Amino acid sequence: MCGRYAVRRDPAALAEEFAAADRTEGANGADFNITPTKTVPIVVQRGAERSVRPVRWGLVPTWAKEADGGPPMINARAETITAKPAYAESARRRRCLMPATGWYEWKPGDKRRQPYLCKRRDGASMAMAAVFSAWWDPRTAGPPLVTCAVVTTDAVGELADVHHRMPLVLPEERWADWLDPARSEIDELLRPDPGVLGELALHTVSTEVNSMRNNHPDLLEPADPVPEPAEQAALFES
Repeated sequence: MCGRYAVRRDPAALAEEFAAADRTEGANGADFNITPTKTVPIVVQRGAERSVRPVRWGLVPTWAKEADGGPPMINARAETITAKPAYAESARRRRCLMPATGWYEWKPGDKRRQPYLCKRRDGASMAMAAVFSAWWDPRTAGPPLVTCAVVTTDAVGELADVHHRMPLVLPEERWADWLDPARSEIDELLRPDPGVLGELALHTVSTEVNSMRNNHPDLLEPADPVPEPAEQAALFES
């Protein structure tokens, strides 16, 4: 976790929701089935301006020799983010928020591939803690490739029944501190907020989510779970 999520609001709406300026220039729209390496909206703070900007999901460290040298680094563990070389620099100075309507999850080993969606009970966007990085290709003089990774922590409550990890979701009162590049001490911010956890709800959704080709608003709607294998067999016994 997190390997798939959804953003149903366009950048202008996200900018209003996060008290930011829209600097995406049309690069993002609603996306109901976001997969790694897609361009996604993040919220950053630089100087007096908070803005929504488009970046690629899957962090490339500044010191990487190439941008696509392995699996995309989409998640960063909260427990080790300040120590691991791939994330430490970004954790110190390049923190951001990744707005999300919700994230999808699957139980490990579930042969049914039943997807679940976790979202806020009130329907508002959640702010997933994240870090970003700017990588320059030494072979060209073009602009940098800006990439990001979601910060994850141990799952709790009913979320832990589905998967052992979850995104670190920040309450609004922590946004400014997380986004502040001048703040270097973030241990307190890396602890999940109990109030936020109480605002989250989990439900099953359509198995259409399993294919990245499917992308429409109905993917967010509750759907009956896929029957367990024994239940499926019973359907044909009469």
